[in-house]
Amino acid sequence: MKSASPWLAGVRDTVPMLVGAAPFGVIFGALAVGAGLSPAATLAMSACVFAGSSQFVAVSLIGAGAALPVIWLTTLVVNLRHALYSASLLPYAQGWPLAARLPLSFWLTDESYAVVEHRLRTGLADGGLAYAFGSSLAMYLNWLAFTAVGVLLGREAPGLADWGLDFAMLATFAAIVAPQLKHRPSLAAAVAASAVALVGHGWPYKLGLMAAAVAGVAAGLAAEAASARKEGGA
Repeated sequence: MKSASPWLAGVRDTVPMLVGAAPFGVIFGALAVGAGLSPAATLAMSACVFAGSSQFVAVSLIGAGAALPVIWLTTLVVNLRHALYSASLLPYAQGWPLAARLPLSFWLTDESYAVVEHRLRTGLADGGLAYAFGSSLAMYLNWLAFTAVGVLLGREAPGLADWGLDFAMLATFAAIVAPQLKHRPSLAAAVAASAVALVGHGWPYKLGLMAAAVAGVAAGLAAEAASARKEGGA
């Protein structure tokens, strides 16, 4: 039996992530409309930003009347983790054409990173570019489609965000993070970010989330540097 093409394999391996992201997209669409964004603006945000956590933070800040610089800075810090994702994928992707790396950098998400990084790290680099495109496009189209569903349902059922559908996305993120916690830098980042997020939970303008992201990145980098020094001195 002939194996699936790398592109289709990328789509297939991302299906569990699509299921987890679907209710997240629905809730975002409903929340954005409830916060005063027009359906067109909500869909444009998903199409042009394509960063679920940052979009939720932005909508929350918009609803709270936050100034634009606060929104920009907060969403930037929340997305800093993608720079680390890119750095870890660079050894595999540096030979890919720039015309391919540019859209893939935009489509990079937690879910696609977890799927693509696992395939490349386990030695299945052949067809990696097509695999990455399959995974990334599946996530992108899934996010747009369910944002649209959320916009439609949000106008008909304003209380949709209170139905607890976000649990599916929390479970998805837990599935992504848990296997990484066996590595010391990842564990340090998770512990630091969790501690700061708890302390700053009540801070205004979601500043606790921004501080948690910074703390997690800093702790992960520090742990990585310490491990490198230890290996170098061995």
